[in-house]
Amino acid sequence: MTARIIGTGRAVPAEIITNDDLAKVVETNDEWISTRTGIRQRRVAKEETTAGLAAEAARKALEQACMAPEDIQLVIVATCSSDYFFPNTACLVAEELGIRHAAGFDLSAACTGFLYALNTAQAYMAAGMYKNALIIGVETISKLIDWKDRSTCVLFGDGAGAAVLETGDRGFLDMVQHSDGEKADVLTCRTRAMNNLLVSGDPSLDYIKMEGQEVFKFAVKKVPECIEELLEKTGTAREDIKYFILHQANSRIISSVAKRLKMEEEKFPMNVNLYGNTSAASIPILLDEMNRDGRLQRGDKIILSGFGAGLTWGAALLEW
Repeated sequence: MTARIIGTGRAVPAEIITNDDLAKVVETNDEWISTRTGIRQRRVAKEETTAGLAAEAARKALEQACMAPEDIQLVIVATCSSDYFFPNTACLVAEELGIRHAAGFDLSAACTGFLYALNTAQAYMAAGMYKNALIIGVETISKLIDWKDRSTCVLFGDGAGAAVLETGDRGFLDMVQHSDGEKADVLTCRTRAMNNLLVSGDPSLDYIKMEGQEVFKFAVKKVPECIEELLEKTGTAREDIKYFILHQANSRIISSVAKRLKMEEEKFPMNVNLYGNTSAASIPILLDEMNRDGRLQRGDKIILSGFGAGLTWGAALLEW
């Protein structure tokens, strides 16, 4: 038995911040941002919370799946911007939706988070422990941004995407996933410094720091490598893949991956222009858009691929 996606959903904050809006607070402009990243605007939370966006996306996924919340057995939330250190976001979502007896936990793999959550749910379900699962990628990453730092504030946005999985004969076909802690320092966001009876530290939280060129080089090298690894592992021809649904970090990264794989860019859908980099939420937001637009048909083979801080990366092959 394997996991099969039977419903998707997404939620984004109401407030839109355009590149022109950012130009009022940092030295930048629409052309500078869009030509380097493909981003034109992003959604930024004002009243929305991480758990609230996650619950909204999950509710839509459950409705599409025709699944009652009380029937869900496992909830996994991928996020690096939860509302609390604890309780975890999965428990808050379960409370909001009326999921009472499911196992629930959060998973931290930054922008690769949704992919890791999908792979984790698949492992549980293949082992026979659960018959269904709700997985969510969600971020209110705007609270981790230094809005005076041009190198990061133009990139990120908030949002949530969710998928309901159930066991079936077809669906999840295989995956690869990797990490490299030697490059951990190129994309970081520190938590509180040690502050106790023995050490006096600054209790404030840090902001995201990124070495953009290093992240770019990592992504355009490792993403096509892991996709090739997955295709070889499964004996799948790249021409059989209808879509490559990549983490939406930067349009130039996605275009470079398509070029390295010698595939037409039309097979690499993008919505980074509308939402920016929503970290763990980017793949499921795009997946839901494509699902509801009718671009995904049963039997289609698709590859999901994520990459981000850690460094973490990987890919999953699905039959829709």
